[in-house]
Formats: sequence, structure tokens, C-alpha cells
Amino acid sequence: MRILQLSKKFTFPAKDGESIAVNNLGKALSDLGCEVSLLAMNTSKHYGSTETPSDEGAFYKETHFVDVDNRLSVWGAFSNLFSEESYHIQRFVSKDYENKLIELLKENTYDVIQLETLYLAPYIDTIRKYSKAKVVMRSHNVEYEIWERIAKNTSFLPKRKYIEHLTEKLKRFEASVMDKYDLLLAITQRDLTTYRESGYMGNAINVPIGIDSRRYIPNILAYKEPLTLGFIGSLDWMPNIEGLTWFLENIWEEVLEEFPCLSFHIAGRNTPKWLKDSSYRNVMVHGEVESAKAFMNQHSVMVVPLTSGGGMRVKILEGMALGRVVLSTTIGIEGIHAAQGKNAFITDTVEEFKDAIRACLENDVKTRWFGENARRFIEEDFDNLAIGKKLLKEYHKITGIPVQKQKSDKEKISRPIRVA
Repeated sequence: MRILQLSKKFTFPAKDGESIAVNNLGKALSDLGCEVSLLAMNTSKHYGSTETPSDEGAFYKETHFVDVDNRLSVWGAFSNLFSEESYHIQRFVSKDYENKLIELLKENTYDVIQLETLYLAPYIDTIRKYSKAKVVMRSHNVEYEIWERIAKNTSFLPKRKYIEHLTEKLKRFEASVMDKYDLLLAITQRDLTTYRESGYMGNAINVPIGIDSRRYIPNILAYKEPLTLGFIGSLDWMPNIEGLTWFLENIWEEVLEEFPCLSFHIAGRNTPKWLKDSSYRNVMVHGEVESAKAFMNQHSVMVVPLTSGGGMRVKILEGMALGRVVLSTTIGIEGIHAAQGKNAFITDTVEEFKDAIRACLENDVKTRWFGENARRFIEEDFDNLAIGKKLLKEYHKITGIPVQKQKSDKEKISRPIRVA
């Protein structure tokens, strides 16, 4: 099975949730005997150095990247008001990227081309023109739904109206390309239901994000230390900033009234200046950290206070794999069928947050038990290889390629990464 993944960001090093999701599925398919290549955008917003190929990507047969300027501009946003095109999507339309895609399609024969997120949909017509590969859309979120939630939480009327306008155009675009997919992969069952209710009638399955829990070693000793709260996530993603602001302004001060010695640690790339300069009590802003795993392992409780967003939070999966106690809103933990009071705290109000924190502070043995349950939950339900097997079975169905006996470990050869 020859697979080409298309990504709207360069996924090395894999620090954010989307990059981890792209790489993990690519690795699972490679481990199952597929020949997987990657064509990624290296955008101005998330520009990454590609001078030295990352060992993380050794499972790819080839990796290719194209520089894409997707910066927001005042003129671009204003002029789009008079266009039927979605500004969200327009920012990822690149002639250079399309030309590289055409080059690869002419030089190679692929069985499946897997688009990672809706933002790659403008290239489907190009794929159809130059390839007979099956087109698979891996939807990381119901994109328009994220922006509907953001608009609902925006109090400044002119800004809310503008976001609603952009959201409606994004929703129309998402609906207009659905019939172009040979297979739709929804990250969560809820997202799949939403697509069906929106009228999608094609092939579709729920394929959650998977991780290799063997790569996550819990720091059990952290439960012997004074309890601290941690938050980690991309701080240029609006739902993260929105949720974090809501938590700091509506919950944190009340929590400190009861637990004045408690501290809250925030980490994430592209930390905004206002957050760095903020003076919230007992809040430490670390910016981008060298190791997300090490940061999460330092803090027994992981806070995910999202009030908008969609899809699945990879950082929650990572935190649970590290045996952390996850304290999340209902929206934050969407797609992860964790059990309240067993392997996660699902909280949406100030009192619920305080009750959860109080429970952790009062019984470190129970807190550790929560973390151990979370770890087992990830091992049993989100194993990367098991999820890859489920998807590969579907790929054999849509391509008609018969399943072949897998090579033994001795027969397999390592495939060095090549950056073009």
C-alpha cells in the first residue's frame, strides 16, 4: 500500500497535537508494511527548520516540504468580505505547493492520498487530474463548528458578526467538497454523527488519534510532591487562549481563596505578550518548553479548560499516558470517552473545578489511583498500532488491494528519511 499524506504544517519536531496526530498515524501505517510519504507545507505561522531531518520521521519513505506564506493580513481579511471564498481556506492555497504535488503525482503511483484536515481540500481536483489514488479526508475537527463556538463566546458585537460571516463561508465550503471524498475519517464518533446529519452519504469511519504509550514513562514521584496544576498547548490557537483566559479570570482567583499555596504552570509555543506580562497570583508562564512530556510529568494535575474547539486533544491522551490527572471541561475532553470519577474529572463550573482540585489535594493516594487508571485507559483504547490496523483494513476495501502476508522483522529494512 503506497500512501501520500498531505499536511498543512511541517510536522517535525512533533510538539503540537496536529503534528503528533499526523506523524503517529503515518508511523502506524509504516509499521504495518505500508510505504508512506509526506508532503507538508512549511507555513510562515508555524515555520520549522528542515536543515537537519528529524529522527522522528525515519519511518517515512520520503518527506517533502514547500514554504507557504499563510500570514493573516488586514487587507486580505477586508477584501475577503466581498468574496464568496472562505478566508480560512484561501490562506492555504499555494501554487508552489500544488506544483510540488503535481510533480510527485507524475513521478509516483500512490494507492491512497490522505489529506490531513479540510484545509487541503482545494487540492482534490489536482489529485483527480494526475492520479487514480483514492482520496481520503482525515478530519481533525468539524472546522466550522469550532468557529461557531468562538463566535458564540465573543462579546464584542462587530467582531462576533465578522467571525460569524467567515464561519458561514467555511461551513459552505466544507459542505461543497464532501462528495469529493472516497473515504472520510472522523477523529471522533460525535464528529462523524455531525457529518452524517449535515448530509454526508459517502464512506466514513471513526478513526481516533492513537499514541504509543510505551514512549510515555509516568513520573510517579510527582504525587509525593505538593500538588501543582499544569496547562500546555499551542498559545496561538484561539480556543486555547479563550479557554485559558476564562479559567484565569473566572476560576483561578476563587480557587486560590481556598488553596492559597497552589500554583498553576502554563506552557506553550507562541505565548502572547499579554500573558507573559500578566500578574495573576501563583501563575508561572514558561513559554515553549523543551520537552512537553517532561513538563506534564512535573505537574500532577493537567487542566484543559476549553470552552470552544472540536475534535480530540492529543495533549490529553499524552497526559493520561503519563499518568496525569486530567481536569477538563466537557468540550475539552470531547472524543475521549473517559469516565467521570474514574480516570478523569470532567468539570464545567467554578464549583466543579474546586471540588476536583480539593479531591486531589486531600488524598494523594486517590490522585495517584486516578493517574494509573488514566494510563490503563490509554493503553487499552488508544493504541496507535491497533488504530492503524483498523484504518488499513478500510484502505484495502476502498482500493481493492488484497491483504498480503506481513514481512518478518528480519525481512524488514530501515528506510532513511529524505527531505526534498
